[in-house]
Amino acid sequence: MTEPDVATRDLGTLEEIAARLGGRLEGPSVAAGGNLRILGVAAIGEAREGDLTFATDAKYLRAALQSKASAVLTEADALRALDHEPEKAVIVVGSAREGLAQLLRMFEPAREKGTQIHPSAVIDPTASIGPDAHVGPNAVVGASAKIGARVTLCANCVVGSGAQIGDDALLGAGSAFLERCVAGDRLVLQPGAVVGSDGFGYVLSDGSWVKIPQVGTVVLGDDVEVGANSCIDRAQTGATRIGDGTKIDNLVQIGHNCHIGRSVAIAGLAGLSGSANVGDGTRIGGMTGVRGHLTIGSHVTIAGNSMIWGDVPDGAFVSGQPAQDHRAELRWQASLRKVPNLIERVNALERKSS
Repeated sequence: MTEPDVATRDLGTLEEIAARLGGRLEGPSVAAGGNLRILGVAAIGEAREGDLTFATDAKYLRAALQSKASAVLTEADALRALDHEPEKAVIVVGSAREGLAQLLRMFEPAREKGTQIHPSAVIDPTASIGPDAHVGPNAVVGASAKIGARVTLCANCVVGSGAQIGDDALLGAGSAFLERCVAGDRLVLQPGAVVGSDGFGYVLSDGSWVKIPQVGTVVLGDDVEVGANSCIDRAQTGATRIGDGTKIDNLVQIGHNCHIGRSVAIAGLAGLSGSANVGDGTRIGGMTGVRGHLTIGSHVTIAGNSMIWGDVPDGAFVSGQPAQDHRAELRWQASLRKVPNLIERVNALERKSS
């Protein structure tokens, strides 16, 4: 099997890149090395001559300096932690990850101008689609839907009737933004994501589950991204709400009537039961479960594989099952490792006394 070629592009000289990122150039022969042209960005193990690689700490910086890359993007703390002068030219910036993001944007393909609608797309005549939209094969746009400018609807995606999407959205292949849901600008749905599926609402009647109609909607702010095969359920009544700038990983479940604040990050396989509230700037680790009808404060950190059974105050760092203060959880885990030895000691004392 032939692997695809890694994308390359002339990013300019090291001096030009450093200036673009607001960084500084250091290392041996900086004056000469500053004129070196960079043709690609690559991870440490994949870097070749002519590439710029990146390192966020001293451990990775040491590895990067031994790689085939021509130069390294790093941070001041990582460079100070070295016990020797770097063997390669390095670009020092405030945040290597932010610098990397800025550089990788240059590799994104340019968007073709003009409206492009595939002949197989099905668009209701009452729907409104803004200028420069791209609508792919077998995409469906329902009645009275409103879609902003420069939106891309990839193959087989669905926009339900009465849905509203702002400008510059990207709906990946097979994604669904269903009836009456609303999103601001720059929405990203990765392939298979579903916004507006029915909430999990049932009542047990005479031994059988009876469905409670889910007649609410979902409201997403600006710059929301929803990962592949993640689901955000519509509210039973009212709205499930996701704030501006929130990022949701793959395979995440957001239950009906949840309210999630701004700039929240939720990692893969996490699940939030209905009517959970999450404050601004909170980070939720992967495989975390959140019970319904509770409140997680702002700027909270929840370690992966945690179970949240009660309210969490602002600024807390919690972990465990059930979750508690992270330091308390670490002490608890350390204590558990002593249990086998304690059992053996008790058994020995019992044998001695008998």
